[in-house]
Amino acid sequence: MTMPIRILVADDHPVVRDGLVAVLGTQADFEVVSEAGNGREVVEQTMALRPDVVLLDLEMPELDGVETLKALRQASTEVKAIVFTAFDTDERILSAVQAGAQGYLLKGAPREELFKAIRVVHAGGSLLQPFVASKLLRQVSEAEAKPKVDALTPRELEVLGLLAQGLQNKEIAVELVISERTVKFHVSSIMSKLGAGNRTEALSIAAQRGLVQL
Repeated sequence: MTMPIRILVADDHPVVRDGLVAVLGTQADFEVVSEAGNGREVVEQTMALRPDVVLLDLEMPELDGVETLKALRQASTEVKAIVFTAFDTDERILSAVQAGAQGYLLKGAPREELFKAIRVVHAGGSLLQPFVASKLLRQVSEAEAKPKVDALTPRELEVLGLLAQGLQNKEIAVELVISERTVKFHVSSIMSKLGAGNRTEALSIAAQRGLVQL
């Protein structure tokens, strides 16, 4: 006899969890082994119960869905994860897939689609709704189209941090005990690597990429 697919249902709304458990219970090859109301519970129960598939909402307390996926990956669990959520923004989808989700479905999807996703993912495949897949492909294409940014050196990051504090070249030179000419060289290199035309633009780009805080 084939073993049922063991599922952990994770959603912070009890009514939603109850509904999912009831729907999944209609399938002879599914077994809901646990329910979780927050991301931390998902990680703890996954480690303890070793389910085959986690059905995961993105918006949860303690750890959100993406953080939970990252924690599961870091713990080297072999559980397959399907995001089942109301959020359909490009950024959310990309973040979840990059964090390790094998499936991404919206809560309005037909139950047959949910059943299929669980079976496909459990078998080692991945399943994204067509419009989700198109969003993901568009994001990847846009990312590949952007010019690659050379990594800043540790010294350049130091200079960048002092620039963000409003220091001038002479002040940076004193702070780092280097010549003003060397500071100018680093500033020029920073602007070139970030694709910026001036210091202000360089700081703006660096802030957007999380390199500095303004």
